[in-house]
Amino acid sequence: MLRDIVDLGSIVLRPEPLDDEIERRCKQAWEQAPCPECGDTAVQSGDASPRVWCRNCRYTFTYTRNTPFEGRTLSPGEIVLIFVLYADTLLSIHQIAQLFDPVYNTIHTTLREGEAAFERGFSLVWERIQHSVDGPTQIDETGHKCSGFKGQTPPRDGLSRGGSGDRGRGRWEGAPGDTMTIIGACRDTLRVLRAERGANPEELKPALDEVEILSEKLEEVWHDGWRGYAPFVYENEQTVVHSEEFVTDDGVHINQVECLWSLLNPWLAKFRGLSKPGLEQSVRTYGFVRTLNLAGAPLHGLLDCFVVNVFR
Repeated sequence: MLRDIVDLGSIVLRPEPLDDEIERRCKQAWEQAPCPECGDTAVQSGDASPRVWCRNCRYTFTYTRNTPFEGRTLSPGEIVLIFVLYADTLLSIHQIAQLFDPVYNTIHTTLREGEAAFERGFSLVWERIQHSVDGPTQIDETGHKCSGFKGQTPPRDGLSRGGSGDRGRGRWEGAPGDTMTIIGACRDTLRVLRAERGANPEELKPALDEVEILSEKLEEVWHDGWRGYAPFVYENEQTVVHSEEFVTDDGVHINQVECLWSLLNPWLAKFRGLSKPGLEQSVRTYGFVRTLNLAGAPLHGLLDCFVVNVFR
């Protein structure tokens, strides 16, 4: 049905304004970056050409070099539109593909490479745009989730992974080798999500370490008192036991993370299955995009996460 509406011309996407903004930002970045050929910071650009050049060695290249926009059949504006529809809506990749001419595989590959570039650039952009991030850090973990996550229990699968050999729709009953735990940490507007193989202390702590890297030293950590957090030592560590209460008399809670789960779960449910690396990458993308939205810098922050890859 969506394809029919698109064919009728009822949905029209105009990526040209985004194309112009991305070109402007990439050229500005290249004028501060070293030349990829000689290493001199003498790169120059012009308004009338997509090419930039080095005044020192005369090496010429396009402004999309080193970015996820380089060598694509899709325009930079279309790639950003696809990324936003993927990361900030409940549309599946299949539904997004119906809005564009390229086939599903092209869009899927472009998205995966765009996600990697976005995550590489996020820490640099966040350091520049962040306001004062302070206050307590709330952390929580999900139960076991299958890497082929659809908001359900692990799906049916083949004999090689413990599935039934009988005909028909069986259920996966093998060893829990496909399950992952999603760790969420929130501090002010910062949202960090990680998919780990379990919920042991050594798998929970990287999320807190990443929050500390992206903000300031953690002095106050709030959690639900689960035993996996027992080895953590912070100056002001407080717990709220959910079997007794959801907010303590001192105001301790983990409601920010619980709210994050209510947003993340329907977003993950749109996928028809994710590999372990795919689940790890997707939840990190969602957390960082959510951070940019809460910080009030969604579009410009997103574009800069892509653009700073010129410095690679």
